[in-house]
Amino acid sequence: MKHSDPKKLLMAKNASQDHFRTPRIASPFQPRIEALMRTEEWYDWAGYKAPLSLWDEELEYFAIRSQAALFDISPMVKYRIEGPDAEAFLNRVTLRDVRKLKPGRVHYTAWCNDEGHVLDDGTLFRLRSDRFRLCSQERHLPWLLDSGIGFDVSIIEETKSIAALALQGPASFAVLRDAGFKNVDALKVFDLAEFEHDGENVTISRTGFTGDLGYELFVDQELALGLWDRLWQAGEQRGLRAIGYAALNRARLEAGLIVANSDFITAEHAIRADRVRMPDEIGLGFMIDMEKPHFNGRRAIQQARVKGGLQHILVGLEVEGNIPAEHAIVYHQGKREVGLVSAAIWSPMAKRNIALASLERPYGDTITGDLWVEIYAMRELRYQKLMKRAKVVPRPFIKLDRRTANPPADF
Repeated sequence: MKHSDPKKLLMAKNASQDHFRTPRIASPFQPRIEALMRTEEWYDWAGYKAPLSLWDEELEYFAIRSQAALFDISPMVKYRIEGPDAEAFLNRVTLRDVRKLKPGRVHYTAWCNDEGHVLDDGTLFRLRSDRFRLCSQERHLPWLLDSGIGFDVSIIEETKSIAALALQGPASFAVLRDAGFKNVDALKVFDLAEFEHDGENVTISRTGFTGDLGYELFVDQELALGLWDRLWQAGEQRGLRAIGYAALNRARLEAGLIVANSDFITAEHAIRADRVRMPDEIGLGFMIDMEKPHFNGRRAIQQARVKGGLQHILVGLEVEGNIPAEHAIVYHQGKREVGLVSAAIWSPMAKRNIALASLERPYGDTITGDLWVEIYAMRELRYQKLMKRAKVVPRPFIKLDRRTANPPADF
């Protein structure tokens, strides 16, 4: 009897399983992140291998709030939109009036389908009069291309070719200045400008997802490691630390910022008809400019406002106690189920138990009293049901003057 070669059998088995494997994409900054990784906590961000935490989630959060933190945002979906009709095209598909967005500025916006349901939210950078960069959580290239029919516009996804970093925290300006980015102090909130780096340019905007003083940097992927090293060296004396998403998520919640497919379900991902949301139902009604020319979803949004078609509202909650109420059910008078908490933490900065929740109107809108959340707390290997009072409070939960200070503080 002839025995099979064990090595060949193993190779054949591995080959037969290749179709089950989905390798994650490596960020241009992956070598630096891998070198700093201690927790081995990774997650999938748009197909990329991204750090949930690198060394300690709680200390990473405090790096944002007390010094400076570096977070890789390269997996964020990025589109370059340019051409003679770029402004008109973007004005047609997004909620805000793009004509008011000047070159060298950024605004937070969102876009809807024809039924007025939110497809995604993101940031729009006006790099030049006829060139924009649209950043988002989800991929929308087919929809953008279809929407661009009839416009003289070029739409290219540049997620892989453009590396990006978020530099956030009170010392973020000082790090950039010490790294040699001359006149970066001239950037006001939502400003952007180009700076020299390795003989090429890096785009720096005074933007971020933490509610703190912060910047985002965009550079060609070939220059990514050089940019990281430049910032890392400059930040050594100012306590610069690399962080993962878990710490960033704490900071964004304190700032009252929402995440697509976490705090609301985008129209393309919703399976059930009652899960979609209009901008007014997730706190984005302030973006809608009814004075500008027609845009996607305009008629549906207007009808919902006039005819009372808005069924939900996203609110900030303060919950009694110190146990986070993440994914807790919200009740009125402790009996009627009226909504669900999508994100919650004990806030070290606000010293409050805070949460974001989607509620069924009129609860959270005209009825804001006698709300309760149902929390299941694990105590000594048993879940204990806790009913805690909650009250609707304004967002953001914290407001830091240094975020908008001009010039930025030297920390």
